Amino acid sequence: MAKVVQQRLLLSDIQLGMRVKLPLSWTNHPFLFNRVDITTPEQIEMIRGLGVPYVYLISDASDEVEVVADDDEYVDDNTALTSAAHQPDLQLVTRKAMRLSQKRFLESVNECRNAFAKVVSDPEGAYRLSSALVEELLSHLQEVQSPFLTLVGNDEKGVSVTQHGISVAVLALMIGHALDLPQRELRDIAFGSLFHDIGKLKVPDVIRRKRLPLTSHEANYLQMHPNFGYDMLNRSGLFPKEVLDIVLHHHEFIDGSGYPDGLTGHKIPLTTQIVSLANDYEKQLNGLETSSPQVALGYLFKHRASKHSEALIAILVKILGIYPPGTIVKLSDDCVAKVIMTTKEVTQPQVWACKDDGSHAALRFLADEGVTVLQTLRADELGEAATKILQVDKGISFYFSAIQA
Repeated sequence: MAKVVQQRLLLSDIQLGMRVKLPLSWTNHPFLFNRVDITTPEQIEMIRGLGVPYVYLISDASDEVEVVADDDEYVDDNTALTSAAHQPDLQLVTRKAMRLSQKRFLESVNECRNAFAKVVSDPEGAYRLSSALVEELLSHLQEVQSPFLTLVGNDEKGVSVTQHGISVAVLALMIGHALDLPQRELRDIAFGSLFHDIGKLKVPDVIRRKRLPLTSHEANYLQMHPNFGYDMLNRSGLFPKEVLDIVLHHHEFIDGSGYPDGLTGHKIPLTTQIVSLANDYEKQLNGLETSSPQVALGYLFKHRASKHSEALIAILVKILGIYPPGTIVKLSDDCVAKVIMTTKEVTQPQVWACKDDGSHAALRFLADEGVTVLQTLRADELGEAATKILQVDKGISFYFSAIQA
């Protein structure tokens, strides 16, 4: 790793587009890592509120550049890798695992976007790209014996079709993994999840992105997207019929109230039912103003119990945990937090926490501290500072945890 001394940058000179490194230990700031890509004005405000006189400007975008400071205040997060007993530092290992999950998620979104772009012009190329992506997803799923979920996303409030497809694939594969489905069926689930909403690209943006209630004509047009997607993929002759069934019937419900064919019960293949459930949960999550994963899960219980298999819903609940990643909670020590990763201790997940005023922000392991979750919170119950620190307005997606939590 190349060691270089970087120029100090006054806080007043920080601008969007810069990459900076904070002269603080990773325990003393609210960001996931010391290196921060400045993409929003809120990040600049947060850095200016840390009480440091300067940051380090990193001109090289590579993570292989290590900033060497010339003062005693700076503590590199890499120095915390091992304890005095040479045991891995759990917080640092988790941070790196979360970063890996985030990196894999964004790479998967890009690969999915590239595959989408080739479906019409180069269907064989689209199939090759998506096949490689499916194998990556399966390898990440099976990296540990009992995978957990990690909160991932980007700096945007909304979730794109490709981001949604990756997140649905992760949830659906977790369900399939819990059912011990064979590799072939897991592969069908992954393929179908990635492409299930590709037909929406044929729906005008004014309909897809409309915030107000759709007219009956607009709703009918939007409900044609499974047919559009099926036709796009079927034309290539490359995708298995099981994958095509997922794309065509991912909005079918076992009570017959779905579309486009109003199928019931066992007329809907298990792989399609799994993707339908994962998609329905994601749809409720990203359709709510509060973007609350727990509220979306409660909605499934209250309004969708007859539309999905009870057994599948039970598995999804177990996967997400009582407090799914992205849920805002109140802790027993009066801090507020956002759940980051599910763990075996469902009432004591790993969280980003802070005080109501935004101070004392840190990644915390509740099971190690003996701290518990008292209740869930709505986004509007947080103060302005805590809202910024916990970044509650970001879109919510899921990826496999890169460690055994």
